[in-house]
Amino acid sequence: MTSSVRFLRMPEDPRRANFLELFFDLVFVVALAELSQGLIQDLGWSGAFRTLVLLLAMWWIWSITVWVTDLYAPQQPAVQLVVTATMLGSLVMVVALPDAFGERGLVFAGLYVAIHVGRQLFLVLALRGHELQGRSIQVLSWFGVSAVPWIAGALVPDTGRAVLWTLAVAMDYTGAALRYSTPGRRRSPISQFPIVAEHLGERYQQVFIIALGELILVTTMTLGGTGFAADRTAAFVVSFVGTALFWRIYIHRAGELLPATIEAARNPDRVAQTAAGAHLIMLAGIVATAVGDKLVIAHPTEHTQPAWVAVILGGPALFLVGRAGFEYATFARVSRDRWIGVLALAALAPPMLLVPPLVTAIAAIAVLTGIAVADAARARARPPEPPSPPG
Repeated sequence: MTSSVRFLRMPEDPRRANFLELFFDLVFVVALAELSQGLIQDLGWSGAFRTLVLLLAMWWIWSITVWVTDLYAPQQPAVQLVVTATMLGSLVMVVALPDAFGERGLVFAGLYVAIHVGRQLFLVLALRGHELQGRSIQVLSWFGVSAVPWIAGALVPDTGRAVLWTLAVAMDYTGAALRYSTPGRRRSPISQFPIVAEHLGERYQQVFIIALGELILVTTMTLGGTGFAADRTAAFVVSFVGTALFWRIYIHRAGELLPATIEAARNPDRVAQTAAGAHLIMLAGIVATAVGDKLVIAHPTEHTQPAWVAVILGGPALFLVGRAGFEYATFARVSRDRWIGVLALAALAPPMLLVPPLVTAIAAIAVLTGIAVADAARARARPPEPPSPPG
């Protein structure tokens, strides 16, 4: 057996996520907390756009690492070294996050490029003599090209950086969508993307729970910094209820079935990509919700500003949109209450400008509660539904 074959995940290898992968996820908690903190300091269109670009970058590091540990044996020391090095680089990126569009742009972009290019260089060398080496070369080529706007963007200020980094992120995501096809080489065949359904499904479940941990972290620290006044404590309780409802709506029932869904799919790669996109949207909603929760706890009875309404109601709306996509990936249909909830949150926005932030948060909780109750009623009325992903 060659070294490159031992490097690959074998059928007899463990199918569950290991402790190193859970350890790696802790970086993402801090990243989400920094992103929400950055957004609250620049709560406008430009701040939201910059936060989105940075979220896409951090999510891509997490996603590619997950796919690497799904394809290659995570118990192998070489793979563990790759994950550990990625974790270290990601931690320094998190330190640079608050000023990524300022003086620390080159640190952020340089480490992003180093992580992706370095990982692929390692895989190219480790897979010599194996057919997967060609795929790794193609992936390396895409990251090598996107490195140009990443580094160039770090060298220019303000709008230029936002434009170049947006281009770079688009290139990274497009490369994956095209299965890293390059001139003279066809797309990597689906057979080169074998999926360990239990592992991949579990990793997405774990990152969602980790993201909810960021909500708890932000709300707890905010209450601790403002004191236990009655209105602020009430706002904290409302925020916790919202977090619990996020968990309940997520896990019922698609969240429980994600590994089985990937296993049952005729095209597991497509289902996995759909689930990844849905989780990204849900995470964006959680970042916005964290900002809204912090505002509600800090200013529960003050005048509600339009930007505050946008995050207090928009965060749950984004979550529901992502959850709808997740449900479609699992059952090839979407429950009506998901879209009713999104429309209800949108309809609530204008009148919520006339009430305090705490009332706005309670209105969002009422919508989420209605969806959770509808889910429970539907579950009692019919037997558990098996996964039926779209073809």
